[in-house]
Amino acid sequence: MEEAKIGKIKIPHVFVLLLGVIFFTALLTYVIPAGKYQRVSKTVNGITRNVVVPGTYETIPKKITINALFLGEDHEGYAEPESMLGFLSSVPRGMQEAADIIFFIFIIGGTFGILQRSGMIAAFLHKLLDMFGHSSTLLTIIIMTVIGIGGSTLGMGEEFIPLVPIFLIVSKEMGFDRIYGLALVMLAADVGFAAATTNPFTVNIAQGIAELPLNSDIPFRALFFVTIMFTAIQYTLKYGKRVKADPNNSYMPNDEFDLSHLNHTKVVLNAMHIRVMISTILIFAFILYAVQSYGWWLNEMSGMFLLMGIVAVLLSRMPLKETVDAFVKGMEEMVVAALVVGFARGIQVVLQDGQILDTVIHGAASSLKHFHAIVAAQGMLVFQTVLNFFIPSGSGQAAVTMPLMAPLADVLGLARETAVFAFTCGDGFSNSIIPTSGVLMAMLSLAHIPITSWWRFMMPLFGRLMLLSAIFLTISVYIY
Repeated sequence: MEEAKIGKIKIPHVFVLLLGVIFFTALLTYVIPAGKYQRVSKTVNGITRNVVVPGTYETIPKKITINALFLGEDHEGYAEPESMLGFLSSVPRGMQEAADIIFFIFIIGGTFGILQRSGMIAAFLHKLLDMFGHSSTLLTIIIMTVIGIGGSTLGMGEEFIPLVPIFLIVSKEMGFDRIYGLALVMLAADVGFAAATTNPFTVNIAQGIAELPLNSDIPFRALFFVTIMFTAIQYTLKYGKRVKADPNNSYMPNDEFDLSHLNHTKVVLNAMHIRVMISTILIFAFILYAVQSYGWWLNEMSGMFLLMGIVAVLLSRMPLKETVDAFVKGMEEMVVAALVVGFARGIQVVLQDGQILDTVIHGAASSLKHFHAIVAAQGMLVFQTVLNFFIPSGSGQAAVTMPLMAPLADVLGLARETAVFAFTCGDGFSNSIIPTSGVLMAMLSLAHIPITSWWRFMMPLFGRLMLLSAIFLTISVYIY
């Protein structure tokens, strides 16, 4: 019955959906009281971030005029609800703030366009299918585990966006549907990202702000990762078994799963493909090392992905015109995916304009003080999950909430490790369902999967993941 209800929901195009969320958020700036915390600059893992100062929250009176309603005005000492002009300009301003991510997506899209044109990806894909195609179970376990480890240890997410079409091909070759193909990459990456072990963008930043030793609770987090990953893989395999038994069991039963627009004719693996693959792996491994050791961020990573494409061109001796065509085509396929990130960032822009985000955080932190330690810990999890709808950036959410949640944990008699764990779970798992997650919406767009179909697949698993998070969070209350 519940699945039928979800299936009847009609969701508009991703841009329309996100614009509607931005508009609703703008309306909230007229209802929710304005307020702010003082902020100071703090260097965490080599990156300077503005973090809030606990105990400095103060309300700000609102001032609404006719001119401010339409064009916006600045009145010293007053907060202004979002104007009509502010609402309309929130999208381009969101794109400006997310420019590093947007161009990063374009660059890796172009690079993967070159790698795909070289034939390397198709050759290794078919080699993988030849080796493990007899066992879709084994192939699924290998793929999801590797991607999950990448998300858990290195915070990989946006990097997987250009790979969506490849995993759709793998899914079709194994006899499954689009949703199974997206689960191979999207679900595995999100689960790994949430079950963070050494994720530099969430757990390491949160631990740094909370003044904890980095990676101080690896055994506990590793056990959680194994448990969560096992649950996600088992759920995916069970769904795939149902689809293979009867295609009508798919949450997209009428989908023809046409991938004719993708070039996936069988390519025989040769020495050139191996050379390109080795160079790609070495450069990618160095990127991951540099993120951890040198504090590299998206600009540096984009430059190395560009180098990856250049090296592939040299090794494959690809003609210059063909190289440019492949690079441009790869970027063209990322247009919607990249712009979705900018649209999603517009929500945060509106919250900042109306100065209501700190009010929400202050209200939640104040309420949790009145509960038992275990209940308060679960409240932290719920709060971080809800907040992730408005701040789907893990590092951004850590900078806003951890300066408050860490001392709050002290007041409640909780270890700060527990507060950080609540943050990583709340920030991570909801990325697989919220329409404000740029990565999710970008991948759904590339996979041509309606979000309602994805919700039908994901919601039961999301409930299980949150239940496991609550159980492990309770355990952390007692062991720390």
